[in-house]
Amino acid sequence: MGRYWFKDGAPLRGGIASVCLAAFLFFGYDQGVLGGILQMEDFKNQFNHPNDTETGAIVSAYCLGALGGCILNFYTGDRLGRRKSMWLAMSFVFVGATLQASAFTVAHLVVGRVITGLGTGIDSSTVPTYQSELCRAEKRGRKVSWEVMFIGVGIVLSYWMDFGFSYLSGSIAWRFPIAFQLVFAIIVTALIFGLPESPRWLFKRGRRAEAIEVLCAVFDLPESDPYIQGEIRAIENALDTESNVKSNRALFKKDRLQTRRRVMLAYFALLMNQLVGPNLIVYYIPTILTQNVGLDARTAQIVGGCVQIMFVIGCFAPALALDRMGRRPTMLWGCLGLGICMVCAAGLLQPGHTTTSSAAIAFFFLWMLIFGGTINVVPWVYGPEILPLEARARGVSISVAAHWMWNFFVVMISPILVNRLRWGTYLLFGGLSFVFVGVVWKWYPETSNYTLEEIDSIFLKDEGVEGARRRRMSATSAAHAHGYEGGEKDGAAFSSTDEEGKGEKVHVERRSS
Repeated sequence: MGRYWFKDGAPLRGGIASVCLAAFLFFGYDQGVLGGILQMEDFKNQFNHPNDTETGAIVSAYCLGALGGCILNFYTGDRLGRRKSMWLAMSFVFVGATLQASAFTVAHLVVGRVITGLGTGIDSSTVPTYQSELCRAEKRGRKVSWEVMFIGVGIVLSYWMDFGFSYLSGSIAWRFPIAFQLVFAIIVTALIFGLPESPRWLFKRGRRAEAIEVLCAVFDLPESDPYIQGEIRAIENALDTESNVKSNRALFKKDRLQTRRRVMLAYFALLMNQLVGPNLIVYYIPTILTQNVGLDARTAQIVGGCVQIMFVIGCFAPALALDRMGRRPTMLWGCLGLGICMVCAAGLLQPGHTTTSSAAIAFFFLWMLIFGGTINVVPWVYGPEILPLEARARGVSISVAAHWMWNFFVVMISPILVNRLRWGTYLLFGGLSFVFVGVVWKWYPETSNYTLEEIDSIFLKDEGVEGARRRRMSATSAAHAHGYEGGEKDGAAFSSTDEEGKGEKVHVERRSS
């Protein structure tokens, strides 16, 4: 299609995936880049050896800015659409990264961190929604999982870039790694020009013809194809059903769609993502290695970087197979495994006992591997897919705000907990992980392999998933009855999706009742 930079079908879907991956690569890089810079001598000299309060302000400013970006996106996301929201996010990043890389005072640096955080907040609450609305149900989990894996890739990249530049002298050792995030912002900004808007957002704004054109281009099918007709009917039916969720207040009302419950499920998923304790390990692994195991600072930094790599390795499993693994089982065994690792580490990590403390490090490696493959990924997939279309942009903004708010909370209290509770800190986070097993078991329904519109029906007590699928199949049958041809491959894919979902139907409807 001439208006896009990529050919219809797989090339266009590849372009959409590429911009989402680049956006989350930036997200991870930006989140991790300051960690290795804070201890550089030139950095400390430039900012007059900032005290603990100033260092805390520098670090936390980013999280608070990201929280502000989520709040801003709550009000602007549905008005601007997915593409313009991503442009707005990258505009903040250009300004913020430039201010950080050119900073000469702590205040200058903090302002840059806040502005960059605003962009990250908008970016992280828009990209998963954009990808979810432009892919098939049976591939949605895997595609969003790849994005989350690229957060880990970005963190690892920033960690090792900081490590490499730490051998240089002068301000370039810390200014270049900070400025490098502009590369990702340029890539995202450029690619968005050649990609379509979300068809679901276009339908919502009354731009029906343009939305259908996007659907046809993304899936490389004619408008008459049964799959496209089924998508159109499902989206329009969903908009009719969700017509009472237009106001912000309606997000928190107990309605037929259970919108309030769905917003809270999305919010609590990313709360769990932070309260299992990832930042406790990410920030304090070097300290543990030097103080408890007896490694020198340089070796501790190298081993700490290897721990970050385990995070990326863990992400491969959901990136390749989350739609077969399921959302609920992955969260359940993930929280259980994380809890066991934390409890074992708490028992082994004893001051003055380097042998047992060394064994505890093995559990931190295992913890990061499990986290990367489970509770790190699923909440980012779950939020955009579980929310109704009318509430999706605002609901995802609320849920991602939970990520940044609790990220800030854990980072701020971790030094206090480590100093006061010592090994009990890991026992605390292990206990929370076990609590989350019960939370997921009782309240979280399975959503794998359902279309975004069918997920509405998991929560519609007067219809259920089976009713939604009957409506969708009737739309497809109607298209066939009018003599439409083509799309057999896609019809087979849809039938396969139905077959995959059958094993979950009874379970889902029981849990959502």
